[in-house]
Amino acid sequence: MPLTTYRKAINDALAEEIIRDENVVIMGEEVAQYNGAYKVTEGLWKRFGDKRVVDTPISESGFIGMGIGASMLGIRPVMELMFWSFAYVAWDQIINNAGQVRYMSGGLINCPIVIRGPANGGTNVGATHSHTPENFIANTPGLKVVCPATAYDAKGLMKTAIRDNDPVCVMENTLLYGESWEVPDEEYLIPLGVADIKRSGTDISLIAHGRAVITALKAAEILFTEHGINAEVVDLRSIRPLDEEAILRSVSKTHRAVLIDENKPFCGVSAQIAATIQEQIFDELDAPVQRVCSLDAPAIYSPEIERIQLPTPDRVIEKALLIC
Repeated sequence: MPLTTYRKAINDALAEEIIRDENVVIMGEEVAQYNGAYKVTEGLWKRFGDKRVVDTPISESGFIGMGIGASMLGIRPVMELMFWSFAYVAWDQIINNAGQVRYMSGGLINCPIVIRGPANGGTNVGATHSHTPENFIANTPGLKVVCPATAYDAKGLMKTAIRDNDPVCVMENTLLYGESWEVPDEEYLIPLGVADIKRSGTDISLIAHGRAVITALKAAEILFTEHGINAEVVDLRSIRPLDEEAILRSVSKTHRAVLIDENKPFCGVSAQIAATIQEQIFDELDAPVQRVCSLDAPAIYSPEIERIQLPTPDRVIEKALLIC
């Protein structure tokens, strides 16, 4: 299979869905003539024109609201946020409108909208541009959340998200946009709510999502080569719906777990997974569940310190050795 960057995989998914369905449109700041802030939508405006790729004013509450209204009328908008940190000014639109309309209408109105963009630290853009709000979004019934870690997953999940009749929030990572993975030329879809075993193992489960999966894989390699510990890496891919069966199956096999999460630790995604493990398979555990999260502080502006704030392979290895 050819190597494709994470950025290009999303671009290909968007192009394929625009061609497949006349109701798919892309909207957001600088997505058209400027080719996107991160060049994810590069070439799409020239290829498909003003009606399918639409530049919006700098008003997330305005254009997210416009997209939600359009989706209620049968359009399938893909809305780009320059940073997921900017979603907070559209919080009422996302939570109260997109998340609730199907329930409030008794199932008569769907909201098939995709809201996508980067949600990550590690790029030295400060505390107001570095949030990872997948836990906030997943706390709202009616909203779906996916966090792809590879180009293959980014493409397959994006296509599925666009075809879903509920609002799907796709959390990407700017540090992954330029990284390459094998992606097939033929069409494929990845269902929401299905985790993936990125590395099979027997001694400990490393459970992660988004870029933390890459951190887990690096840690797993060092654990095996330097310590003889065979770690299994579980990529959640989808936060809500969450593949609890895959999590419980892996931990039941290895009897130990380290949860890696670029969220802050308080009320983070890994906190939910830790609760699920201890509630459902406590007797399978041979050691306490461990967590490796971002340090509990606003995103640090200093590049050197910010690298330490995020989960690192060394911190994962330290936790794994503690319980193995």
